[in-house]
Amino acid sequence: MVVLEHEGYVARVESDTATSAHRFDSWKRHSACLYKFIGERITPRLHEQHHSLNMATQEAKAWVYTGGYNTLKRGTIHPPSASAFKDEGDGPPHMLVKIHACALNPVDVQIMNLPSWKQPWNALYGKEKGTVNDYSGTVIAPGRTGFKEGDEVFGLTLKPYAPNGGALAEVADLNTETSLAALKPKGWSHEKASAISLVWLTAKASIDSVAPFVEASQNKKVAVLGGSSSTGLYTIILAKRKGWKVVATSSGKNKDFVLSTLGADEHVDYTSQDVREGVAKFQPDAVIDCVGGTECIGLPSSKRYISIVGDKVGRESMGGPYTYYDYWHPIRAGLQWFRWAKGQYGLGESYDVTVLSKKKEWLEDAKNTLGPDDIYIDSVHEFDKANEAFERLNTGRAKGKVVVKVSSKL
Repeated sequence: MVVLEHEGYVARVESDTATSAHRFDSWKRHSACLYKFIGERITPRLHEQHHSLNMATQEAKAWVYTGGYNTLKRGTIHPPSASAFKDEGDGPPHMLVKIHACALNPVDVQIMNLPSWKQPWNALYGKEKGTVNDYSGTVIAPGRTGFKEGDEVFGLTLKPYAPNGGALAEVADLNTETSLAALKPKGWSHEKASAISLVWLTAKASIDSVAPFVEASQNKKVAVLGGSSSTGLYTIILAKRKGWKVVATSSGKNKDFVLSTLGADEHVDYTSQDVREGVAKFQPDAVIDCVGGTECIGLPSSKRYISIVGDKVGRESMGGPYTYYDYWHPIRAGLQWFRWAKGQYGLGESYDVTVLSKKKEWLEDAKNTLGPDDIYIDSVHEFDKANEAFERLNTGRAKGKVVVKVSSKL
């Protein structure tokens, strides 16, 4: 009997996989991600156990929702005042951050659309929740985090729905157990800094996942599906800096960007070419899928396939590890498990989805690797028009990040 516990989710799993620690560790990794995202409490503990502060509060503007992206609206939150952090107690370190800018990701919409928010048994059913993971701002109250008041920081939160925890707000109360932050480089604007964390960490995790397979090959070739997407472009940059050869897919209008600016070696236009045929001709050792679907799974030359999305192709439902457990689409989820298991036993191309790694050293690497010109922003929107920013994101045509500039009077 194995007991898994992750941030309040508990599962007991019968396992006879002692002979294969690697396979079981991978299973646990996916399970932990599932439990973090779906919001289904198996134990009776509260969904969010807030730190023990003297809860003197202030009022701040924020965009909030109750259940579903279609419930998103402007509202107010009441985060703790800075004075409350002087006696934080023994709980996980928190810090209060004045948000200057935040960047949108498809996962922000996907979290809002989780079916569990609409279930009466959910601890947050009917309650207003914050949204958006990526941010850049100034520390108002550092608590016990090691930062100082006035430090300019950038990073992300993995639980924007926590009380006062979303980045699309004037102020965010960030728990260091479920968020990540680093000092902002002086040469980066807050808009640029907000646009990095999630996509950079995802690209780093994806490159790390295929690296053993690519490095073992003499050709050192990788395919990046969705090369002009926010994650895809940093995946290309990281692959090229490793000395790998890259074929990338995008629409024809982004061909010059992918080849000339990002440095990919070859390009496949998904609007006018057969993508599988075009990518197969390149003979990649691995495929990194930033789009979703199954079009390039099982190429003859590929030894490793990693997807940041999974088999699903829609933008509004949760991707990544959640797709293994998507009970709304059991056949698709079952096929992913089957494909993963085959690869684990050496019966075909190794397959998995990217699991985000909360590694501060990877954020520090972004600071050392990227200059301001390497950070690509599609558009910047005012806080009061954040709904227009989401509309731009949901077109799927943004080249770089969609950013919201947060106006704060605090």
